[in-house]
Amino acid sequence: MSLFLGIDASTQSVKCIVIDCDSGRIAAESSVNFGRDLPQYASPNGFLRNENPLIRHADPLMWLDALELAFRRLADSGIRLSAVRGVSGSGQQHGTVYLSEKISSLQSDDSLADQIRPNLSRSSAPIWMDRSTSAECRELDAHFGERLRSDTGSPAVERFSGPQIRRFSREEPEAYRRTGRIHLVSSFLCSVLCGSDAPIDFGDGAGMNLLNLNTLHWDAEIAEFTAPGLEKKLPPVLPSATVAGGLDPYFAKYGFVPGIPVVVWSGDNPNSLVGVGAAEPGCIGISLGTSDTLFAPMRNFKTDPDGCGHVFGNPAGGFMSLICFSNGSLAREKIKETLGVSWEFFDRDACAQTRPGNGGRLILPYFEPESTPLVLSPRVRRNYREASPAEEVRALLESQALSLRLHSEWLGESVRRIRLTGGASASEGFRQILADVFQADVETISVTNSAGLGAAMRAANAVEGIPFEKLSSQFCRPEKIVSPDSGLRCLYDDLLERFREFEKHFLFS
Repeated sequence: MSLFLGIDASTQSVKCIVIDCDSGRIAAESSVNFGRDLPQYASPNGFLRNENPLIRHADPLMWLDALELAFRRLADSGIRLSAVRGVSGSGQQHGTVYLSEKISSLQSDDSLADQIRPNLSRSSAPIWMDRSTSAECRELDAHFGERLRSDTGSPAVERFSGPQIRRFSREEPEAYRRTGRIHLVSSFLCSVLCGSDAPIDFGDGAGMNLLNLNTLHWDAEIAEFTAPGLEKKLPPVLPSATVAGGLDPYFAKYGFVPGIPVVVWSGDNPNSLVGVGAAEPGCIGISLGTSDTLFAPMRNFKTDPDGCGHVFGNPAGGFMSLICFSNGSLAREKIKETLGVSWEFFDRDACAQTRPGNGGRLILPYFEPESTPLVLSPRVRRNYREASPAEEVRALLESQALSLRLHSEWLGESVRRIRLTGGASASEGFRQILADVFQADVETISVTNSAGLGAAMRAANAVEGIPFEKLSSQFCRPEKIVSPDSGLRCLYDDLLERFREFEKHFLFS
């Protein structure tokens, strides 16, 4: 068997997935939920309770205990882990782990948590949900202006690692001084697997406001302004196909062969791009969750002129975009509850009872602050006064699809296929609307752990040179394909222009 292991260390869990590249099947899986399986960490949602709702930190030792438990469960599943030829992983993006010194070889007698605990210079790790760094973001933007976005791919973002590090260095200068190495979640766990210091890959490194994507090196000026001596505390940054080292002998207790290649980990979004089979230009991925997220490969590095889209490294080569729409399923659930209708009506009947274009009805559904476009306070605006429940549902779905298309125009790519994931991908009506608005095939896939699958595929590609195209055909086959109605192209082109003007008027009036 040609087995490869992918590990996904997400906000609320650690999951393992083993793929068999000979048969093209998933050979084994395991998972550990922090709240259910590790209640001693008091982090049911993946983070520690804090009186300040803007602060979201996690205990990095929890991730280590979860990793060991996930390995035990994987071994208990009956899979022959000695047949695994390589491993890689996915970490929740932007989180930072602070160590006194670089990780060195592990001891077989002690748990990972017991061995790493004395090396932590900061007991908790700020994660992507942390929004306590608005002051630091303002300082970074004021000092570097447009250069921050044009060189790092994003303006200063509260959730990003650079502002997190800046806040730590100022509020706890002595602890920062004692810190010899600052890792991302991905590079920290990769280092643990290797028993030695691992690099950060271009995909995850781009989510820090520190990596210059024009040079693919840490930006010395930005790093030094962020925190004194920061560049020396960061691991090297290298391509995603880099082998970080061999698996430490510690993990032989679970059945792995020591020394198998550990491919540098990446972030959850870059891994998901690979895991949904959307790593090649012409295909985009859309995840329909609490927030809707559009991610797509890019041939060349360029930035969103509106500052909403972010640019990361693409593990398959080149770059990728990520555009987050905060009012995704959140807005869909709000409209459903307000109308008092069933999900069956919302997902199927409403669109069947209305016509494409919906009489030009449009809605800006900002029930919560919105990321794309940037709207700081909740506000909902409609361009109509009356609508039946079915018309209201179609107005929302068409407006969300038009917003996805409008705010991805800067990519400059012709979209042929959309890989659709997330809970709302089950909506028949929304799938058809997306196909018609983008004039592209919409494909739903069975992948549930796309980040872990992408990590396993990356390991297979880096270790054995299996092309991503072949891996995608094996593990990312579409279950359903919805084709667009070509006769609606002009209708939705016209409606897109109306939506553009409607949104512009809202933002600037």
